[in-house]
Amino acid sequence: MDLTSSPSSPQRIGFIGNYLPRQCGIATFTTDLCEAIATEFPETTCIALPVNDTEKGYVYPQRVRFELSEADIDSYRRAADFLNINNVDLVCLQHEYGIYGGAAGSHIVALLRELRMPVVTTLHTILKDPSPLQKRVLREVIALSDRVVTMSDRGREFLETIYGVSPGKIDLIPHGIPDVPFMDPSFHKDLFGVEGKTVLLSFGLLSTNKGIENVIAALPSIVAQHPNVVYLIVGATHPHVLRTEGEKYRLSLQWLARDKGVESNVIFYNRFVSLEELIDFISVADIYITPYLTAAQITSGTLAYTLGAGKAIISTPYWYAEEMLADERGALVPFGDSEAMAQKVNDLLNNESERHAMRKRAYLFGRVMVWKNVAQLYMESFQRARTERRSFVPSGFVVKPLDQSPTELPPLRLDHLRRLTDDTGIIQHAVFSFPNYAEGYTIDDNARALIVATLLELLGTEQSTEMATRYLAFVMYGFNPETKRFRNFMNYQRHWLEESGSDDSHGRTLWALGTVLGRSNKYSLQQMAGALFEQALPAILETTSPRAWAFAIIGIHEYLRRYSGDRMVNQIRNTLGDQLLDLYQRSKSEGWLWYEEKLTYCNAILPQAMLMCGQWTSNDAMKQAGLESLQWLTAIQHADSADQHFVPIGSNGFYPRDGERARFDQQPVEAQAMISACLEAYRSTGSAHWLKEARRAFEWFLGRNDLGLSLYDPATGGCRDGLHSDRPNENQGAESTLAFLQGWLELRLAENSALEIELEAEPA
Repeated sequence: MDLTSSPSSPQRIGFIGNYLPRQCGIATFTTDLCEAIATEFPETTCIALPVNDTEKGYVYPQRVRFELSEADIDSYRRAADFLNINNVDLVCLQHEYGIYGGAAGSHIVALLRELRMPVVTTLHTILKDPSPLQKRVLREVIALSDRVVTMSDRGREFLETIYGVSPGKIDLIPHGIPDVPFMDPSFHKDLFGVEGKTVLLSFGLLSTNKGIENVIAALPSIVAQHPNVVYLIVGATHPHVLRTEGEKYRLSLQWLARDKGVESNVIFYNRFVSLEELIDFISVADIYITPYLTAAQITSGTLAYTLGAGKAIISTPYWYAEEMLADERGALVPFGDSEAMAQKVNDLLNNESERHAMRKRAYLFGRVMVWKNVAQLYMESFQRARTERRSFVPSGFVVKPLDQSPTELPPLRLDHLRRLTDDTGIIQHAVFSFPNYAEGYTIDDNARALIVATLLELLGTEQSTEMATRYLAFVMYGFNPETKRFRNFMNYQRHWLEESGSDDSHGRTLWALGTVLGRSNKYSLQQMAGALFEQALPAILETTSPRAWAFAIIGIHEYLRRYSGDRMVNQIRNTLGDQLLDLYQRSKSEGWLWYEEKLTYCNAILPQAMLMCGQWTSNDAMKQAGLESLQWLTAIQHADSADQHFVPIGSNGFYPRDGERARFDQQPVEAQAMISACLEAYRSTGSAHWLKEARRAFEWFLGRNDLGLSLYDPATGGCRDGLHSDRPNENQGAESTLAFLQGWLELRLAENSALEIELEAEPA
């Protein structure tokens, strides 16, 4: 069948997934599939849109036309725009939860919802027992796909019975493999210095779920019968594992080999190998082993490659192996059973005719899996998708009104933050965009910077750990173990100017430490933050500032994200919450729904803390107080003009009860506090009204304000220090810049999670 002659054949295909030279199985698969289709169908233009897990990305080939940033949901929407305007006829998506951003990889849904061409999705993971969110995300991906591809009968069964997919929507297409000859394993052994040896082989990116230790544990029994056996372990440690754990797993395997006395029989090849190298390694294997530890694996590229090369294979009985190695195409041994592994290896080595018969059955079975055939099967699936879709696909763009579109945020720039940060910490003030050394440092600003660095980690920013380490080191140095309080002001010569800082600086520092403990995944940061948080938290009960209580409450709730069972911390939270609620109930009156006799600075922090307490403790009085006071604060901070832009309480006199409200000087921290509080109200109520209010406050930075002038400076990445009655304050200090960055990050993270909230609300 000449598929290229069909009018339903796509002429321009976009492949979404990881792509070589990124080191992972999905990257290899996407690259091989894209190249196979480009080779088999030369009239078809194939372009790739890979997902980057690092800021620098990778040195991709010319076929790559657009790069997505894993954690940035905006890049997914921009990718959809790119595909829509570049006349792409069809998208071939590779789905695996771990390669896309958002909880359970939900960011990919934002991309799929914007596409206006057919989508064919290959499912690399189909879970038998998914979490509710994993199930909802996959069902949404399937619903937005015209056809779905699975590589195994088990996968098709799960799609039908667990995810409710119609059988007519599913295409069963095997994992592609290179077309290699049936070769004697001895032919290439001299290339690797293993001539005369019997080679056992495992390959793939190393991680603890691979079960390599069970093969090494089996080696003494194998070597006792076959002294010339070597076990060749090919592959680098998985990059994500390497970043978090280093070579811990590989070293444990090396130590085990020494403990078992088989170090001369184990060879590690610690590299990510090219396809050509991999074929050479496979060719020398007498027995290939996949000793994975759990059954829940619906496909395996490594197993497919070796099966198609006609290797004798021993595997644990994960789902894909059970299917591929049926009918004596391979041998299965129980999970984690080194004795059974040793016995099966010895049986195959002792029975050459059985081993070669197994090889032949595997090789013949694998002929349908070569990439040439798989490319044909995918093109048939693409044609079905286009034929089924053609009758009802609307032409033109899908245009959305502004109220249905996400906020367009300016690109995130950290230049000025880095400029203000030196080896000690972040400098407090600036003259224009130049750090003002004469003003030194404060723990207030370093705590703010620590919060920002922790939020940057959630977006996958590479420098986040380095920045967080520096700011946390400043916080650690600021702690006075005698008073259990934090110092605040330090001059440029690194001399503290006080023994204890203000109540507010203490509370804000607890907020930062709690954020590290609740949000960061860096163990070293958690350790240090935990030690400081435990020592410094009780002192908050001695403070009298409502804002200090509110800062601490937010930090406590961040901490309780991860350590909700901490009784002492819960008790302190309850005490502070009760104190804040008591203030509100005693102070509020008709027309004055506030906690104090005066609105001053960081005002929205008070209702935010009340909302958090009310939500987390199921205290309706606190939740009502938080919503009521925030609604009142929002109303008085709207301009009377038609656009009702955000107008924060001015710092030049503030706003006393029954007094005159100061219009200027307007401070960036007020906008940031309002963003945080409105986003908390959005999370608490689910009402889009509060998301709109958060955006309104953020737009103050961008020029939607009394003067129509931007406080944010896109040239530097800094933020001006405030809005006077006639002009902005041109200095770009730490407090202002961090207020902008925190507002940006919180709004971005909230909009990232809005999709997750929507998916979580849907029935599983």
